Amino acid sequence: MKSAQFFTGFLACLVVLALSVPASAAISLYDKEGTTFGVDGSFNTFYVYSDSDKNDEMVTLLGKPDRKQSRVKMGFLPNWIGFNFSKQVGDLKLGGRSSFWVNINDSQTAVTDTGIDVRQFYATVGGDWGQVLLGKDFGLFCRSNIFLDEILQGYGNVSDTLSLIDGGGVSFGNIGTGYIYPMPSAQITYRTPDISGFKLAVGLIDPAHTTSAADVEEKMPRFEGELTYNYAFKNGSITAWTGFVYQKSESDTGDITSEGISYGVKAKLAGLSLLASGFDAQGVGLLLGPAVDNAFSFTRDLSGDETDSNGYLLQASYILGNARFVASYGKNEIDDAAAFIPGDWENKTTTGAVFYAFNKNLSVVAEYNVNKITVDDAEEETNTIALGGIVNF
Repeated sequence: MKSAQFFTGFLACLVVLALSVPASAAISLYDKEGTTFGVDGSFNTFYVYSDSDKNDEMVTLLGKPDRKQSRVKMGFLPNWIGFNFSKQVGDLKLGGRSSFWVNINDSQTAVTDTGIDVRQFYATVGGDWGQVLLGKDFGLFCRSNIFLDEILQGYGNVSDTLSLIDGGGVSFGNIGTGYIYPMPSAQITYRTPDISGFKLAVGLIDPAHTTSAADVEEKMPRFEGELTYNYAFKNGSITAWTGFVYQKSESDTGDITSEGISYGVKAKLAGLSLLASGFDAQGVGLLLGPAVDNAFSFTRDLSGDETDSNGYLLQASYILGNARFVASYGKNEIDDAAAFIPGDWENKTTTGAVFYAFNKNLSVVAEYNVNKITVDDAEEETNTIALGGIVNF
């Protein structure tokens, strides 16, 4: 039980630093002679009421009873601010982005010690031949799965099993219940230009230890990639994608190969949007990818081999005037994990949400979320009501 509390507490602290949205400079501060500088940002706060219902087996494992909890905290996305740069130099376009995430939930455990983290800090070099990114950015495996999630600016799932109800950071959105988070990492990534709607990104990613042996080594970097296709037609569009991840950690006590595919399609017609996405992997984990999930023993099964995990997300949304209505269901599974609670994990989330935009900068959200985690015979169901406001610029 103490081991479970340690790992889940560490997870909750880590996750506050784990999310963001793609760059889009909304305010131009300088634009002269081929050089631009702009800034963008987002702020959100939610009132949240969660009701956790556990069976006897889960109460024993967690050392926490059924309980109800009110919070005022961030949603799926933290508060953030980003700076964007570009400069035309001959035939090359040089660019860069730095972005910073801020934890507003510091008062419970570290008064006024607000956590600030950098999730993006990279330069780009581009031309007619495509673009190379140098620095730290989000991964490519499951990248579109999360960035096209309809509740990205909502709240999403929390639980006592993962210490997210009391956690000082963000909620989990659909992380662990539809996709694995594309953890920001140091990388060298090449992106092709648009070719009849197709774009390919392939990257060399800083590898992660997926075994705790003292002699662990990665002779090659992690390889990730994503192929996307976009097609626009009158009153609608279709986006489809597939991605991959491959890495191998070696040691005398056993090797772990982390590999998987991600995929999805999103179709829009007038106000209606439909999304279906998923992944299938081994040695990758359940929640946050090889690096972090290794710390919770989600990458190895009870026999010491790679775990098998998979998940999917199904969503529908409809825009009516200034309101967007969203229905979402997602589930992740992992077999025989040697995790802080060993066994077969199933984690699923059902969400209904309404987003209302007063204008392009100000929105409010009302959301109802049901998360159910099952580990063999132990179960926890958490029902959450979240009411929030979002200011973007």
